[in-house]
Amino acid sequence: MGAGLRRRRRFQQTSMAANRPGAGSVEPNSGAPDSFRPIRLLDIEIGQPLEAVVPGVDGQGRPYEKALALVRFHGRPIATAPLDLPPTGLDAAELAARLRDGLASAERTALLDEAIARLGETGPRADGSAARVVAERDAFLARAPFASVVIATRNRPDSLARCLDSLATLIYPAFEVIVVDNAPSDDATERFFAGRYADSDRIRYVREDRPGLASAHNRGVREISPRSRFVAFTDDDVVVDPYWLCELMRGFEAEANVGCVTGLIFPAELETWPQLLIEQFGGFNKGFRRQIFDQGRHRPDDRLFPFTPGRFGSGANMAFRTEALEKIGGFDPAIGAGTPALGGDDLAAFFQIVRAGYALVYEPAAIVRHTHYRDYAALQRQIHGYGVGLTAFLTKALLDEPRLLPLLARKLPGGLSYALSARSGKNRKKGLDYPPELTALERKGMLHGPVAYLRSRAAARRLQREARP
Repeated sequence: MGAGLRRRRRFQQTSMAANRPGAGSVEPNSGAPDSFRPIRLLDIEIGQPLEAVVPGVDGQGRPYEKALALVRFHGRPIATAPLDLPPTGLDAAELAARLRDGLASAERTALLDEAIARLGETGPRADGSAARVVAERDAFLARAPFASVVIATRNRPDSLARCLDSLATLIYPAFEVIVVDNAPSDDATERFFAGRYADSDRIRYVREDRPGLASAHNRGVREISPRSRFVAFTDDDVVVDPYWLCELMRGFEAEANVGCVTGLIFPAELETWPQLLIEQFGGFNKGFRRQIFDQGRHRPDDRLFPFTPGRFGSGANMAFRTEALEKIGGFDPAIGAGTPALGGDDLAAFFQIVRAGYALVYEPAAIVRHTHYRDYAALQRQIHGYGVGLTAFLTKALLDEPRLLPLLARKLPGGLSYALSARSGKNRKKGLDYPPELTALERKGMLHGPVAYLRSRAAARRLQREARP
């Protein structure tokens, strides 16, 4: 076997491990504290009359005792509210009272205050800021640009089917979808696609044999329509909101020279302890207020900026202006899922966009629901991969721009405090039952990240040379 083929197989084995949910695990809640109970997720629209909520039953047939509500006002998310669910459920009046209590500690905005004032009304109204929300969205849809959506997938046709079904509900006038099958181990995804979408003029399938999420994303960008000036990315394990693409594209009008827009990622379920733990780890929710980041007047009051791009968003919900993505050279194939560096391809792209002089917008109204790993073994790999990806990204940043070394060195003490302190914004959501071994795995990954990226970068360059005629 040639050296090049051996390297490709090692890349593929890494990709397979990164995409194999729950391998070797039997009981997802093994080790969970006795207090753990699944949490029902609700989507509550305050702009309409509230309806009664029944407890429902979890995956094991037990009534839910608690719920987490994503609260919206005319489609826009304004907060989350934890709710206790009595066995008899909540009628509309009780729900309004508990929502009012649950929203009391949420970050205050004019839209939130107006929504709270509407709680308990028995008929819909569309005036004030609510009318503006709807009118502005409808006005944008009338002029919305053509957009492309890229979904990278590997060996998960069932999950991909749910994602594509949700994309079919998008309220957006003109878009295309490119499904990139990344180094699959069989033809299941290709057969699924041929059976359901072979005649579609909106959804196309391509295969990319070079493993790695970044390689899949780059292939997707190469396949988009020449008339598309914007490309959005999501994962095959999400379900998108009907206004997801609309709100992502609207984000490009938030400021001049916006190069990237990210959105809110909400859990699709909280049925197992590991799914709750990833939310404690930090989850993917960056808040309910639009945020703009750049190196000018929107520079955040953050001593670590721009070396904490995790606060900008996540790769399962992001969009780029194509000219901006081209300017930064696309995604680095030496970093991210499916490579020895395991993660960080999205962080690197966010960082490069800001460094290139563009603005990056976090738009919480662009919502996707992500299915977190259900079992503990997969969560362990995920947390370790996040640690590797973080320092792999930092290593890439320094190799690409060595002049950043003095700046990073000055920020290093604060960065270590942010990463290690239990009181930092990164760690304060962790509960008393958060396993110390997960923190240890993350830190072990952080130590390994630089070496992993150096090896991955060298291997990627060898593959690139071998691929040349």
